[in-house]
Amino acid sequence: MNVRRLIPTTAVAGAVVLGLTALSACSTSDAADGGDGGKLKVTASFYPMQFLAERIGGEHVAVTSLTKPGVEPHDLELTPRQIGSISESDYVLYLKGVQPVVDEAIKQSGVKNTVDAATLTTLENHGSEVSGHDHSHEGEGEGEEAHADEHGHEGEEAHGEHSEGDGHNHGEEGGADPHIWLDPVKYAEVAKGVGKSLEKADPDHAADYRKNTDALVADLGELDTAYETGLKDPATRTFITTHSAFGYLAERYGLTQQGIAGIDPEAEPSPARIQEIHTIAEKEKATTVFFETLASDRTAKTLAKDTGLKTGVLDPLEGITDRSRGADYIEVMESNLAALKKALGAK
Repeated sequence: MNVRRLIPTTAVAGAVVLGLTALSACSTSDAADGGDGGKLKVTASFYPMQFLAERIGGEHVAVTSLTKPGVEPHDLELTPRQIGSISESDYVLYLKGVQPVVDEAIKQSGVKNTVDAATLTTLENHGSEVSGHDHSHEGEGEGEEAHADEHGHEGEEAHGEHSEGDGHNHGEEGGADPHIWLDPVKYAEVAKGVGKSLEKADPDHAADYRKNTDALVADLGELDTAYETGLKDPATRTFITTHSAFGYLAERYGLTQQGIAGIDPEAEPSPARIQEIHTIAEKEKATTVFFETLASDRTAKTLAKDTGLKTGVLDPLEGITDRSRGADYIEVMESNLAALKKALGAK
């Protein structure tokens, strides 16, 4: 994954030490203390993790997101106060490989209940072109649940101790695509693992966490059904996007994502790639170039003008702002489905 403006690890580590030193007096927080007013103090790295923590934690958690609304997660730079606040948390939920600066800060924080969402499902490699062939949701049952279960306990403990080598390659190093939250089925697997880890971190409220997890998994199941039904019979299965974030979604619902410039939403495409997109759009009868809400639409508009295609919004849900087409994850995913149905000519 191309992550823009990577900050050297040494600089990050220095900032982490500063942040931890500044708040070392408060850094011995424990889940048993109950955090804010009896609530578990939860730090989430960015919106998809925040949504899970809030929905599953409910009234028992106080959730803080490190990424403010409207900030592109890959661009995040942490202040010493934010770094210090991580170490004060009772529970930290993040997705390794999306934000290297966050990964480093969490590694140094010493927080016991630290959960990497990437360990709760399987990651795959997706290039700028991703084809989906699987309508059957094969392996969605026991195998994947067992996988989520297996990581739901041992995985967290390993990460709580900052163990390396969890068996997954994330982010840039292994080229794995981290955008698992855009597949409702994978996101539900992650939700189950998060629910189990919250039960373990705060056993007094385990029954509520279980109930909230079940409700969220049911909502994600309905969303999955809506996508499968809505995209069953499209006129074309190819969509073009400036941000290649939709590989898992394409794979889940039998579509082909053609990314203009890879996983980095603002990387400039090469002239050769633009020409290739022209050819693909004609051959596959693609109608729309999608851009996202948190990045520039300049590339999409230029390509659309050159090819006579329309533009549309497909939101990778890295943050919710007043420009988002919905108030939360479920609503924005429903808006994405409507946009895809229109662009693909689905009945």
